[in-house]
Amino acid sequence: MIAAITDASQEALDILRDGSTFSWTTVTLLAFAFYVYAVEIERRRWDIILAGVAFFLMDVFNELVNSAILHASDRSALWTVTGDTSYLILVGWCIEIVFLFLVTGIIFVKQLPPDPRTRILGVPNRVFLVLAFSLFCVLVEVFLESTGYFHWDYWWWNVPFVPLIVIFGYATFFAIAAYVHDLGANRRKQLRIVGGMATIDATLAVGLGLAGWL
Repeated sequence: MIAAITDASQEALDILRDGSTFSWTTVTLLAFAFYVYAVEIERRRWDIILAGVAFFLMDVFNELVNSAILHASDRSALWTVTGDTSYLILVGWCIEIVFLFLVTGIIFVKQLPPDPRTRILGVPNRVFLVLAFSLFCVLVEVFLESTGYFHWDYWWWNVPFVPLIVIFGYATFFAIAAYVHDLGANRRKQLRIVGGMATIDATLAVGLGLAGWL
């Protein structure tokens, strides 16, 4: 028996890219995101800027794959967003989340100790902070899921089985941000990584879009 599409998935599809949900608060959020980047541009902190972009591009990849999972399963994505939003871009990705993730990578790398060899509680600080930030973000998702506006459907991507969410939902984001940041003056390599991620995301988006899976 083929499982039917979930109520949350249908609700998300009903408002997907629906301009009637638009709110002017979106413009304010955009300005805040621009300001965060403008501050780092003013300081010429390209390592921080590129780390933030890398973090965001990792999120874009995950969201594209998440959308594809809905269409492949014809039941549910790994996570689904419903409720009030200014604009739902993909089934698990609203405009508010976009602006949040645009600045989260920058917030994270600004907390990194200057020396990657420094340890926190005996653990390399990059490993410790990647795990700490990832666990915090998953706790936030647990709260969001409890509100009924954020949905998990599969038992292996849900409470209490959260290790996959910690690792693939967030740790990869923070890890790539830290790696790009720590390349420091190796601007060419930083740009290659970020450019490669952007190319992969763009190719995936075009492919899934042409297939009607977005």
